[in-house]
Amino acid sequence: MNSARSVPTSRRKRRQTVPSSGCLSGFLLPPIIPLLFGLLLASLTSGGEESEMRLSAASVSTGSLIAPLFTPEVQFWATQIATWSAEHDLDPNLAATVMQIESCGHPSARSSAGAMGLFQVMPYHFQPFEDAYDPATNARRGLDYLRRALEHANGDARLALAGYNGGIGVIARSEARWPAETRRYAYWGSGIYADAQRGATESPRLNEWLAAGGKSLCQKAHLRLGLP
Repeated sequence: MNSARSVPTSRRKRRQTVPSSGCLSGFLLPPIIPLLFGLLLASLTSGGEESEMRLSAASVSTGSLIAPLFTPEVQFWATQIATWSAEHDLDPNLAATVMQIESCGHPSARSSAGAMGLFQVMPYHFQPFEDAYDPATNARRGLDYLRRALEHANGDARLALAGYNGGIGVIARSEARWPAETRRYAYWGSGIYADAQRGATESPRLNEWLAAGGKSLCQKAHLRLGLP
């Protein structure tokens, strides 16, 4: 993000219980044993179904993992990217594209303009008490801005990427009036994202970005993350 970069509670089911009378007569015990056994078996079965439902819900909440073409430093954050994207109703591959270009997964990255963290969010997007380098906080602010850019772009990912870099205001302008950096950003990002959408294992546009200077950024992220 440049001049304007960047922002479910699950309900636990109440377990149904069978009211107890407080004591059992010796004469009533034999008929009740099969009933209690049946209730216990039903409870265990229901618990298994609920666990399976919770697992399924968790899978849905994190969505699909990101495409394999992203570099190892971005893949390091794949699960978190999927979760953060779901919270903002974004395609995780779009969020991964932004992280790829902005920081290559370096959580402590800082630009000469002062942008910070994984999504290179400018300081004024944070509250005074927030840690801009906390990955979840950084993602919340960055992806909120990306979502708003996408809304202003009527779902056009290329325009949203331009807005993320140059500010939402550039979306309504002619591309000829975009800053050179924003044009490059839209070029890199739209190509990488298009390849990611089709599930490609590698991206010629990503390779171009790496050759143009992205490789150095990724090497720093690699060291910072302690990857082999």
